[in-house]
Amino acid sequence: MNCLVVGHITHDIIMRGSKKIEGAGGGAYYSALALSKFCNVVVLTKVGRSFPISWLEELEAQGISVIIIPSEKSTTYKLHYTSENERTLELLSRADSFYPEELPKEKFDMVLLNPVANEIPLDALNNFKGKYLTIDIQGFLREIKNMRVRLKDIDASFLKPANIIHADVNESQHLKNMKPEEFEVLLISNGPESGTAYHKGHKYVYKPLRKKIKESTGAGDVFLAVFSYFYKKYSFIQALKMANAFTATFLEKRDFNFSLDEVAEKAKFIEVKRINDEEGEPYG
Repeated sequence: MNCLVVGHITHDIIMRGSKKIEGAGGGAYYSALALSKFCNVVVLTKVGRSFPISWLEELEAQGISVIIIPSEKSTTYKLHYTSENERTLELLSRADSFYPEELPKEKFDMVLLNPVANEIPLDALNNFKGKYLTIDIQGFLREIKNMRVRLKDIDASFLKPANIIHADVNESQHLKNMKPEEFEVLLISNGPESGTAYHKGHKYVYKPLRKKIKESTGAGDVFLAVFSYFYKKYSFIQALKMANAFTATFLEKRDFNFSLDEVAEKAKFIEVKRINDEEGEPYG
């Protein structure tokens, strides 16, 4: 299975109290690593010359092909964690946006768009009509004021080429004119709390596994990536359970060195409940 991931790989500066850790990050980074367990992954990204080459080599060591389009700067975020699931973001620098003509024309079994700083233009989604397209909306909603990242409202109609969409519960409130029945799958995660999923307009509630973790960086990116893979192999409900179990295991270990048998065993304990259509609350 050949998978394309598009988005900025970032230079992350993670602050937890007085402790500082620097490394590669961004939605494309975590999605690619998760998919590398299942797919031949190609990442299309833009970074500056000062971006540490060793961080990109870590991806290549996992069998991931990295296509780099040079940029004057790299996208650099400072992440201030106040708890394992709460953080504020500062954008220190930003790599160039993608142009539609820079997106690969080759055929892929899955295309995952995971921007972090509005680097993918909205009209570029038309390049992927008719393809198996999955999107994390985080980077489409972000705007910067005094270096701080905040969310803006956006009309959800641009997402119509997508098969699968992911947002967290806060991001979902900024998707205007969103009609879940118009999409095959809409995933709305809520950290360690119960999340919501829509499948062909039907509403489901799922409960993630509760694990003691140090940080949640990459959780949504991993969840979307592996759900998109599992959904091609399993039923919707089983894919949702497996994706939750996989993400919980990643957060617990902070690496991907674990077996699918372990994931399948944990998936047995994920609760998924369909909400009857007549009882379901309207979106938003």
